Amino acid sequence: MEYMNVTYGFASTMTAKPGRGDELIELLRLGLAEGRPATSEHCLVYLFSRSASNPDVAHVIEGWTSEEDHRRVFAGEAAQAIVARFADLLAEEPEYTDLTPVGGKAVV
Repeated sequence: MEYMNVTYGFASTMTAKPGRGDELIELLRLGLAEGRPATSEHCLVYLFSRSASNPDVAHVIEGWTSEEDHRRVFAGEAAQAIVARFADLLAEEPEYTDLTPVGGKAVV
């Protein structure tokens, strides 16, 4: 098995409008559908979770082969269609933390 290295990543926190947390999770799940961003060979980690204390808050961790690959994939039509749907759903701008991966693992 050939392993690819994650050289670019980020964590984000997204807050849905009150009562719309389920919709937020479903939209994040769409990222895993065939032809969507998380199925790209360059997306090596895509993990989303819900806050235990606030069901309208979701956290996302992504790991990519490079920042350039991430930018290229997200410039595509499939990714932009998902991104556009976040505008009506979110109560505020997502918070992002950039990451430089140095170790760990993600198992599919």
